Amino acid sequence: MKIDSITLHHLCMPLVAPFETSFGREVDRECVLIEIKSEGITGYGECVATRDPGYNYETTGTAIHILKDFIIPIMLGRDVKDAMDFQTLVSGIRGHYLAKAGVEMALWDLLGKRENKSLRDLLGGVREKIEVGVSVGIQESAQSLLRTVAGYVSQGYARVKIKIKPGRDVEDASAVRSEFPNLRLQVDANSAYSLDDIKILKPLDMLNLLLIEQPLFEDDIWDHHKLQEQFETPICLDESIVSPRHARYAIEMDACRVINIKAGRLGGLSQAVMVHDLCRKVSMPVWCGGMLETGIGRASNVALASLPNFVLPGDISASDRYYVRDITNECFVLNSDSTMDVPRGAGLGVTIDEKALKDYSLNKINT
Repeated sequence: MKIDSITLHHLCMPLVAPFETSFGREVDRECVLIEIKSEGITGYGECVATRDPGYNYETTGTAIHILKDFIIPIMLGRDVKDAMDFQTLVSGIRGHYLAKAGVEMALWDLLGKRENKSLRDLLGGVREKIEVGVSVGIQESAQSLLRTVAGYVSQGYARVKIKIKPGRDVEDASAVRSEFPNLRLQVDANSAYSLDDIKILKPLDMLNLLLIEQPLFEDDIWDHHKLQEQFETPICLDESIVSPRHARYAIEMDACRVINIKAGRLGGLSQAVMVHDLCRKVSMPVWCGGMLETGIGRASNVALASLPNFVLPGDISASDRYYVRDITNECFVLNSDSTMDVPRGAGLGVTIDEKALKDYSLNKINT
C-alpha cells in the first residue's frame, strides 16, 4: 500500500459524565484521529493517548510530535505491505506505543477495505458478537457508586468493573458485592498500591471478584508475582504489559493469572494478537481493555475481542456510555445478553461523521 498522505485530527470530545480513576479525573477526552490515504482508499486509526500523562507517559501532544516528526516522514511515499512491515519501519523509535498503534490501526482499515475483508476476519476472529462489560469511575461516595452500578445493571451490563484507590477500595467493592451478590465484578487500581498495602487489599479476596487489575506500579512485574502468591483472586496486569516480551515475563514469573490486552498500550493490533496467542498457549485468559475510545477505536476493540482466547468480558461499552455524539455514523449498542455485535463491513466497518469530526476538532495537521 503506497502511502500518499497522512492527516492528523486532534480532537476534544465531551464525556457524558466525568470519569475518575486513581490517577485523575476527565470531563472530556482528547485523542488523535489518524487518516491515511493510499491509492484512492482512506483508512482511519485512533491514537488513544489523552491530554494528561496519567495512564502512561504519552499524551496527545507527545503523540502528535512523534507522529509528525518521526513516524510520518518514514511512511510517506513508501509501500507499506502490512502491519508487521510497519512495525519493522518504526522499530528504531523507542516506546511511543499509543502513537504507533494508531497508525497501525489505520493500516489495518486500509488493508481490509482493499481486500474487502472485515478486521475480524483479517485478525482471525471467531465470534459474531462478544461479551462486554462497563467500567465505572470513582464516585463521590459508596452510595453514589451503588446508584451508578444499579443504572448500568438495569441497562443490561452483566459485568461491572469499579475503579479503586487508597481509601476507596474494600468498602466500595464490598458495598457493590452486597447489593449485587451475583454480579460479575472486578476492580481496577491503576497502579495505586504497593506491597505494603497487602493487608489493606486482602479483604478483596472474600468478595468473589473476577480479578484485581494492576494494583502495583505501572512498570512492575516481579512484585505482582509476590502479590499473586498472597491472593486467591486472580491478579490481572494492564499497564505493565507493553509488549509480547513483557507478557512472556509475566507468565514465566507467575505474576498474574489474567492479562488485559489493549492494542494501544502494546503498539498495535499485530502485537495484541501476539500476546493473545502467547496466553492461549498456556491457557491464560485475556480480555480487551478500553481507553474511552471513539467509534473508530471501539470498532477495533470489538474485532480484536472476537479472537478465541478473549474469554472474559471486555471494557467495550456502548457508544452512549461515553458520548452523546460520536465521530462515527455507526453507534455500538448493548444487546440484551450483555454482548455487542462485531462489525462485518470492510476494514473497521464504520464510517466517519464528517460534521462531528469538524465540530470536535482542535487542530488538523496535513502532511
